[in-house]
Amino acid sequence: MKKIGFIGLGIMGKPMSKNLIKAGYQLIVSDFNQDAANELRELGAEVEYTPKAITEKSDIVITMLPNSPNVKEVALGENGLIEGAHEGLIYVDMSSIAPGASQEVYKALVEKGVEMLDAPVSGGEPKAIDGTISVMVGGKKEVFDEVKDVLDAMAGSVVHVGEIGAGNVTKLANQVIVALNIAAVSEAFVLAQKAGVNPEAVYQAIRGGLAGSTVLDAKAPMMLDRNFKPGFRINLHMKDLTNALETSHEVGAPTPLTAAVLEMMYALKTDGHEFEDHSSLLKYYEKLANAEVSR
Repeated sequence: MKKIGFIGLGIMGKPMSKNLIKAGYQLIVSDFNQDAANELRELGAEVEYTPKAITEKSDIVITMLPNSPNVKEVALGENGLIEGAHEGLIYVDMSSIAPGASQEVYKALVEKGVEMLDAPVSGGEPKAIDGTISVMVGGKKEVFDEVKDVLDAMAGSVVHVGEIGAGNVTKLANQVIVALNIAAVSEAFVLAQKAGVNPEAVYQAIRGGLAGSTVLDAKAPMMLDRNFKPGFRINLHMKDLTNALETSHEVGAPTPLTAAVLEMMYALKTDGHEFEDHSSLLKYYEKLANAEVSR
C-alpha cells in the first residue's frame, strides 16, 4: 500500500486520517496540535514535525489546512513539501482555498516532478467522522485515477471535475449555495415567527416539497433548537465566501447574493458569533426583526 503523509489534524483532518488508518494505510502525520498527533500515533501513525520530513517518506501527501496562505507555507515555505519533493510524489490538497492559489502551488511543484490535485471536501465534521464526505477533485485524470482508492477510504462521493483549480471552484460554488440556502431558511423562519405561525410547523410542511433540501434538513432543526454549536463555523464560511468573491471578480462573474450574505456574516462576527455554526445566520434576521425563532 502507498505510504501517506497527512498534514492538518483539525476538525476535519483528524477523522479523515483516522479513516485512512482504518482502511489499512500507513500514515505519517503532522500538526501544530501535538495532542491530535499523539492520538494518531496511538492508532499506529508515525509522527514527523516538518512537511519536508513527511514528504521525504511518503508516496502521497495530503493537506487539510485553513486557507490559502497556510497551504502556500506548508507546500512552498521553509522545510516545506517542495524541499522534500521527489519524483513520483503526488500531493493532494484537500483544503478549501482560492483556485488561483492551487494553480500557483501546482506550477511550483510540477517543476520538481510532483503531481498535484486540489480536492476540497463538503459535509462537515459528522461526515468526516463516518467517512461519507463529498470530494471534488481538480487535476490530471490519470493522477486522480491513481489516488482514487485513497480518497474513497475517506469519502462517500469522489468526483473528478476538471483541471487543477477546478476542485476549489466547485467547492466555492458549493459554499455559495449552502450560504444562500441558510440565509433563505433564516429569513423565512423569522417571517413565520413574526406572522404568528410556528416555524416548526412551517418546516414540516415544506420539507417534502420544492423548498426541501439537505441544507434545510441539516440546519432547520439546529435553528429551532437554538443549537449553534459549530459543525461549520461562521468564520470559516466567511473565508470561503471571500474566496468566492475574489474569484468572481477575477473571472467577471458578479455574485451579488454572495456579497450580501458575506456582509451578514461580518455583522455576526461584530456581535461575537463568528465561532458559532453558520446556522446562526438566523440571529442576523432575528436582530433585524426583534424576534426569536423557537419550536
